[in-house]
Amino acid sequence: MAISGRFVLLVLLGLVPVLLLPGWGTVCAVLAVLAVLCGTDLLLAGALKPVQVLRSDPGNVTLNGTAEARLIVRNDGSRRLHGLLRDGWQPSAGAQDPVQGIDVPAHESRRITVRLRPVRRGDLKAPHVTLRSFGPLRLAARQRTVDCPGALRVLPPFHSRRHLPSKLRKLRELDGKAAVQIRGAGTEFDSLRDYVRGDDVRSIDWRATARRSAVVVRTWRPERDRRVVMVLDTSRTAAARIDDETRLDTGMEAALLLGVLAERGGDRVDFLAFDRRARARAGTAIQGNLLGQLVQSMAPLDPELIEMDWPAVPAQVRAVTAHRSLVVLLTSLDGGAPEEGLLPAAARLAQDHVVVVAAVRDPQLGAMVRERGDAAGVFRAAAAERALLQRAAVSAELRRYGVEVVDAEPHQLPPRVADMYIRLKAAGKL
Repeated sequence: MAISGRFVLLVLLGLVPVLLLPGWGTVCAVLAVLAVLCGTDLLLAGALKPVQVLRSDPGNVTLNGTAEARLIVRNDGSRRLHGLLRDGWQPSAGAQDPVQGIDVPAHESRRITVRLRPVRRGDLKAPHVTLRSFGPLRLAARQRTVDCPGALRVLPPFHSRRHLPSKLRKLRELDGKAAVQIRGAGTEFDSLRDYVRGDDVRSIDWRATARRSAVVVRTWRPERDRRVVMVLDTSRTAAARIDDETRLDTGMEAALLLGVLAERGGDRVDFLAFDRRARARAGTAIQGNLLGQLVQSMAPLDPELIEMDWPAVPAQVRAVTAHRSLVVLLTSLDGGAPEEGLLPAAARLAQDHVVVVAAVRDPQLGAMVRERGDAAGVFRAAAAERALLQRAAVSAELRRYGVEVVDAEPHQLPPRVADMYIRLKAAGKL
């Protein structure tokens, strides 16, 4: 049972004659009248037990997008249901109108639509729906909470998609589909041409030579269709917030852009989210659209407040592929002791693969270095300078092992990683 604001108002109004006409008889009379009115109103309110609520899930939506949750309220009772409905979405779902009035005649149904604008990535839930049925006087109401579970998966926004056309244009130039033609040694057959002095005799195509009655050699080009393995660090360092998003979300943006670009380039792509165990996997080997797989596997990821198990990373990569591949580690350069974690793992991977370490750098470090107006500013500048020097030292050590490093600010990291992929492919290192 719920007491409405109208009942409270009547109680206050009922106190007026009590104050003007003192006596317990008057008090009892007023309270009796109010009790009778409230009880009558409650009896005339529509019953809630015969009411059924059916839900159709809104499905998937990108972060900051909009979705609609639809509910069907079916009144199997004998009285008209007049009241309120509250859809119990968690706050991060951004329900615009979770409380709505309902008016459902007996043995009929009505559809309710709740607009959602989520503000957090992941799986958002609505465990129940609360119904409130008022009587004709709206003095009292029946209330019931109905289990009606709903779920909304909020996908990564993929803001770096805007860089995709320009990167694809560069990639098409590498493939010879534009004016640029790449030449070089390799193992993939390109074309036939006449022999000239200095050519390797092992390249002579004897069948073509016999057909043309002239010496013909094969030309080769570097292999283009290789494998790209992206490892996203989901350990405690991924929880750090830089600018308006976490390191984890920035790493997702870089992985999405690189994954789509590599797939369009004809390469096989595998994605692994890892800390101490594999949190998500996706790849072109699994049937279906790669972008759809990536965003679906990334959506429920959250940083885990544990240390990264770097010694296990080479084995995880080896489980994905035994062939030489481009391995991109999306992680941090300033967490924990890199000489005991990241550096040995990257060095071990570099023995069998082309390795790129991509890390996001806090733009506040550069701003703090320049602000030295007072004593506190000088101390902050010294701390920022120390952090930048440590990052530079780790980057230099990685490059000594033959590892490429991309250290950029959040909005620059995805295109910088894509540029590194294109540069490695143009150099024939993949």
